[in-house]
Amino acid sequence: MNLTKGLMDELMVHPGEPAQLSKRSTKGTKVNWLHGIGGTEARDVAKRDLADLRSELSKAQDLLYANASWSVLIVLQGLDAAGKDGTIKHVMAGANPQGSDVVSFKQPSDEELRHDYLWRTSKALPLRGRIGIFNRSHYEEVLICRVHPDLLAQEHLPSQDYGQSFWEARYEDINAFERHLVRNGTRILKFFLHISRDEQRRRFLERLDDPRKQWKFSPADIAERPFFEEYQRAYEAAITATSTSWAPWYIVPADHKYALRALVGAFVVDAIDKLHLEYPKVSDEKRAEIEQAREQLLSEGA
Repeated sequence: MNLTKGLMDELMVHPGEPAQLSKRSTKGTKVNWLHGIGGTEARDVAKRDLADLRSELSKAQDLLYANASWSVLIVLQGLDAAGKDGTIKHVMAGANPQGSDVVSFKQPSDEELRHDYLWRTSKALPLRGRIGIFNRSHYEEVLICRVHPDLLAQEHLPSQDYGQSFWEARYEDINAFERHLVRNGTRILKFFLHISRDEQRRRFLERLDDPRKQWKFSPADIAERPFFEEYQRAYEAAITATSTSWAPWYIVPADHKYALRALVGAFVVDAIDKLHLEYPKVSDEKRAEIEQAREQLLSEGA
């Protein structure tokens, strides 16, 4: 897949500019990388691109692991049924499990609630040389907590004033946190999986009707659906405030899963490539050890 500058610019929320979620498509991109979207041909193109990207990702991950000077953090955010689980499964299918970690952030534990809200994500960050994937993340604290501010009462906060200045302070905290990570060798990729209300409804019904997917259904999914527009506003505010030059947001159309997965895969491969990593150089001492080992093994077969 050719991840052109035009395509990257289209999906990026440029720092200082509004996210404008309501004006962004959930179905496709203006840059016509699929030669049309929604049909069999488009699906085949995306699946072919994803297969190629898996191979490229495997090579890029091996280089990342060997170099061990950078880590990559992938943040996936989106409403229920936006495709976070499937994206992880399909994009990372070619990755080495020893070099990647997936962390799903559910309801915080009592221990987590007694720490600052960035604590549980801080301790789950990927080691150097590894890819870490956050299925939901520290952004829940300015999303679900903004839609349901009563949840903040559980966090033992010193202040009970949850006005606009409270959320702006959290955005500042997140930006400083992410800048610290980038300065210290973590490349951050943030994706908002942009799904329409109609497509979310269709996927929920599919879960209810398909015995193989019924296990994924949670009453909480339906309970949150009336808050769809409130979540859109919370995402609009959070993404606008936290799309920075060091960790920009990308708004990826999520109504077509095959396009979503190919796009995310392309961004991950591109990000690692742009680190310009090299395999560690072998010292003269190490090279001598290699030659000695080779001679020893060859002599055994003589």
